[in-house]
Amino acid sequence: MAEIKKIATRDSYGNALVQLGAEHPDLVVFDADLAGATKTAMFKKAYPDRHFDCGIAEGDMMAVAAGAASMGMVPFASSFAMFAAGRAFEQVRNSIGYPHLNVKIGATHGGISVGEDGASHQCCEDFALMRSIPGMVVMCPADDVEARCAVKAAYEHKGPVYLRFGRLAVPVFHEEGMDFRIGKGEVLLDGDDIAIIATGLMTYEALEAGKALREQGIRARVINLCTIKPLDEDLILKAARECGKVITCEEHSVIGGLGEAVCALLSEKQPTKVRRIGVNDEFGHSGPAVELLKQFGLSKEHIIEVAAEMAKE
Repeated sequence: MAEIKKIATRDSYGNALVQLGAEHPDLVVFDADLAGATKTAMFKKAYPDRHFDCGIAEGDMMAVAAGAASMGMVPFASSFAMFAAGRAFEQVRNSIGYPHLNVKIGATHGGISVGEDGASHQCCEDFALMRSIPGMVVMCPADDVEARCAVKAAYEHKGPVYLRFGRLAVPVFHEEGMDFRIGKGEVLLDGDDIAIIATGLMTYEALEAGKALREQGIRARVINLCTIKPLDEDLILKAARECGKVITCEEHSVIGGLGEAVCALLSEKQPTKVRRIGVNDEFGHSGPAVELLKQFGLSKEHIIEVAAEMAKE
């Protein structure tokens, strides 16, 4: 069997910007002294007159991007998730979110999988922060194909968008030409015993867990949600009704992210037993990304364990 290809979604981001730049002269890119790491250096090489390095001043970068949007350009402001969502939160809220400007935030190096950079850079709070801003679309693609689709969709969307990308190379499992729409999820594996709803790099782990659970006689429905806000409410409610049990999986704190968003929806419209898999209200630490993910329970093995326990309840 051919080895599955792995690509970091931050690379997908850089490639998508270059492709879109050729088609749309109004697209401009801002970076905060991290063009090599965020992969916007690809865009800089292709379109040097439309790439602007704002230095280590993320708040200023967001304000400049807001100004560019107010002049009719479509800016992509790029930095690590910790700085784009965390350090620059006030400027994102007041200068981009409040006036509902057409700014796209490309946040790379999200989650525990930043690895050796340690807790200071492992942002597991960005979904919560960005979801709290009215009108902000929040997306976290699962692989290279979906990431490039998400960047294109963000450009076409009128209004602020937060895109989270990863440092770690992850398996590419989507086919080119996938039907991607903001706010719409997809069923990767059908079943009616338990629903596993995942986002980002946890999606592939959930898919592999779902396949393994079949061998235990548990038919899991695996759902990929790239868009965390707005949620695909119809898909989630249907899964909850037909499966009766739900697990959410995210490379983010269990506080304020996908799990809480799903729980809020279900508690109001379809009360359902839910287990959340994510970072359990703790900081990360330095270490190899793959080992850290397993240590924090962000793996197919842990999903299988939780699903098997729920199936007995």
